[in-house]
Amino acid sequence: MKTYLECWTSVAAALFSQALAGEPELAESLPKPLAEGSFGFAATLSGEREGRFAVVLDGRILESPLVGEGVDQRAGWGELLREVADAAAGELLAKTGVKCRVEKFEQTQGESKVSCAFQLKSGDRAFAILVQDEVRPSKPARQAKAQAGTDQAAASAPEPVSSPPAAASPDTASSPGAALSPGIELLLDVELDASLRFGCREMPLGEILDLGPGDVVQLDRHVADPVDLIVGDKIVARGEVVLVNGNFGLRVTEVAAPRKRLESIRCLF
Repeated sequence: MKTYLECWTSVAAALFSQALAGEPELAESLPKPLAEGSFGFAATLSGEREGRFAVVLDGRILESPLVGEGVDQRAGWGELLREVADAAAGELLAKTGVKCRVEKFEQTQGESKVSCAFQLKSGDRAFAILVQDEVRPSKPARQAKAQAGTDQAAASAPEPVSSPPAAASPDTASSPGAALSPGIELLLDVELDASLRFGCREMPLGEILDLGPGDVVQLDRHVADPVDLIVGDKIVARGEVVLVNGNFGLRVTEVAAPRKRLESIRCLF
């Protein structure tokens, strides 16, 4: 089963080559002491995998405008590594079904332990990157695994004779459409188009006609604000954009009640 570190390595290699100037390559290497001025960032994960995942970079990397000309290089690296941390959680979910998320992301001065090391090669220069991986299965996940082993052992034992189980009460039965109107189950297989809305802006017709390749249209939403999941013309959920197997995805943080998703009203606001 893939680990968070393996997912992080895969995502980082892809994003670094796409987002950084010169399309540098990330490759594993032997750990080496970092020069003075090194800096880093640490992600704290929660969920079925929890713990701390820290990345420390060679301070010399700030001398190269890898994250863009005229950009605060340290801040740019922070934004990029936060994106990698989120995308690695999405990759872990897609590959293994294990759910986790970045609970906190902060700067770190250095790490005493090194789990693995990388080199970021850009032209004739190479920069060291050290990783400290303390992400482990959470306690509930370990208990569930132990319980699964117990259940498997119990399944192989002779089954005792017992009376038939009582029928479930309609009040306690649960299903995706339990809280919905009778007969709604007939519609649950209907496919609907869902889209993400990053923001919007009103523009005069003249500006729209003048648009050309390379023009930038500024939207009314900050990069840190949640995006909308739209079905029809209604907002049914909101969340954070992540990468899953190289594709954009949505990690849901807000969702409307099932009944409200069906009603002809504004679902969240």
